[in-house]
Amino acid sequence: MNEREIAVFVLADILEEGAYNNIILNKTLNKHSDMTGVQKAFITELVNGTLRNLINIDYIIDKFSKTPVKKMKSFILCNIRVGVYQIMYMDKVPVSAACNEAVKLTKKRGFATLSGFVNGVLRSVAKNKEGITYPKDKTEYLSVKYSYPRHIIEYWLEEMSYETVEKICIANNMPPHMSICVNTLRTSKDMLAADLRAEGIKIESNTLLDNSLYLYRTNNISESNAYKKGLFHVIDESSLMAVKALAPKKGSTVLDVCAAPGGKSFAIAEAMDDTGLVISRDIYEHKIKLMDEGAKRLGLSCIKTELRDASVPDADTAADYVVADAPCSGLGLVRKKPDIKYNKSMEDIDELVKIQRKILAAAEKSVAKNGILLYSTCTISHKENIDNVRWFCENFDFELEEITGLPGRGAEGYIQLLPCKDNTDGFFIARLRRKNG
Repeated sequence: MNEREIAVFVLADILEEGAYNNIILNKTLNKHSDMTGVQKAFITELVNGTLRNLINIDYIIDKFSKTPVKKMKSFILCNIRVGVYQIMYMDKVPVSAACNEAVKLTKKRGFATLSGFVNGVLRSVAKNKEGITYPKDKTEYLSVKYSYPRHIIEYWLEEMSYETVEKICIANNMPPHMSICVNTLRTSKDMLAADLRAEGIKIESNTLLDNSLYLYRTNNISESNAYKKGLFHVIDESSLMAVKALAPKKGSTVLDVCAAPGGKSFAIAEAMDDTGLVISRDIYEHKIKLMDEGAKRLGLSCIKTELRDASVPDADTAADYVVADAPCSGLGLVRKKPDIKYNKSMEDIDELVKIQRKILAAAEKSVAKNGILLYSTCTISHKENIDNVRWFCENFDFELEEITGLPGRGAEGYIQLLPCKDNTDGFFIARLRRKNG
């Protein structure tokens, strides 16, 4: 199979079978060890780019197809979608290549009678792409133009301006860089940057934090010599900002109740110079194993992993700092996981709020006198973020405390990071102190 054919079948697995795009994409690419990094990057761009712009692509197809999108055969629809993505969003791909390859693939897969239909739709899109009109209703425009379900746009507009929501949509549709945390126990930011450049990896050291780097055009970063030596771990800079907001003192006891895959726990251990104790918990045994392997690779001895449900109170543990990075809707991760935005209903968000409050109520039991509870999510959702914090402060003896680890931010005790403003995942951080200390 060539790159376009692989992309079409991966896309079908995601949209028809409910596969997670990052999991099925990585699994598929790993099977094709004979492919170059450029070929794998092209497949990734076709899949993720089509997903990011799916509603817009289907809107365009319906404008030029006599057969509505909803009535098309799955394979034909996915094939056309990938073709439209190339025509509308990939300037370096010739229109002839996008059309001809889609037609070839249609014939190869036994749909020769539909090859003319596929060619006609794609040629019509290419011919008229500059004149495509969009809905005049502002909410519908954002939904169609940037490919977000209308209920998400309406939800965001409840709390943010139209201009901000549009900027979020635009930023979330841009391919992200990879952010890593420097293991300062083994190297420095400058030394790691030099090591990675020597391996041919493109990096950016002008970052928000002094222990982060941005990586570009990476294929399998775990094959890097620097990775194998435990000189860094992959984590978005937004999560590192949560660790900065926590600002744990050396020798402290830190409890991370929803720790997997372990990124924040690792960064906390490094921030404390591998002193004290970091208890990293998760409900799944295979994730505990992954965290153990990560801590070993990084040379961190202060991390202790435990299999435990974060929603079950633990009054026997008294930690100076408790981190509750709760399960959430993930609407801040759309840059990396574009299928998320199509899979979250408002009912899902309401159910997640119940889980988040249960976890917060349980985490409170483990905060020592005068201790800190850090609540975070990787979403842009007032119900899951500030509304939960207000509920928590009303029902428990805690108050928001100014975040001092991030200059110019967090005077109110919380931060909402936005991809359009901060070039990070959409992320929420709140620092809460027990009042009866």
